[in-house]
Amino acid sequence: MPQVFSSNANGMARFVLWGVCFFAIFVAIGGTALLRSGFITGVGRPIAQAVPFSHKHHVGEIGLDCRYCHNGVETSASAGLPATEVCMTCHSQIFTNAEMLAPVRASLVSGQPLQWLRVNSVPDFVYFNHSIHIAKGVACETCHGEVDDMPLMQKAHSLSMEWCLGCHRDPGPNLRPPQDVFLLHWKPPRDIEQIRRSLISILDIHPETMTDCYVCHR
Repeated sequence: MPQVFSSNANGMARFVLWGVCFFAIFVAIGGTALLRSGFITGVGRPIAQAVPFSHKHHVGEIGLDCRYCHNGVETSASAGLPATEVCMTCHSQIFTNAEMLAPVRASLVSGQPLQWLRVNSVPDFVYFNHSIHIAKGVACETCHGEVDDMPLMQKAHSLSMEWCLGCHRDPGPNLRPPQDVFLLHWKPPRDIEQIRRSLISILDIHPETMTDCYVCHR
């Protein structure tokens, strides 16, 4: 009876099977890396806005406080975006005819708010409250990065579930005294570890329940 398979068939079969396994592993690793990359998460990618607002200029050079434009950050879930009137507080006096500010002037005349595009966001099924994070000693730059170095606003972190859970499991490294949460480039004191331990108690922070599903999914 003639031999159906050649003497090299076993070797070829093993080569194909191992090749399929390595290809599947490569696809899995590559897909994971792609999902975590800035191409998908948007980290480090500026978003074009109706007006090219520069945090580097307004915060880093002029020294505006975050709360001047985001006045809901201490009292509500949303930090809020500045109304046109806030912009015109200054720009009715300076750079009054600047071409780049034409949309701001048009907004003031028409009464139609500027259409800012959200840079940092979480899915609709995620509940996030700015005020509670501020009250518990989590600084703006912890999530948003050093905005005073950003000519155009961009995402500093992925804000993924994994990233948020890392902080909820161990909030200590991201805590600072509440009066310092709006400071950029903050330098922790030497006894920061002791301060953070006391803050967890003083601010009534409970890491043991902060990973419960209902905390973020309501």
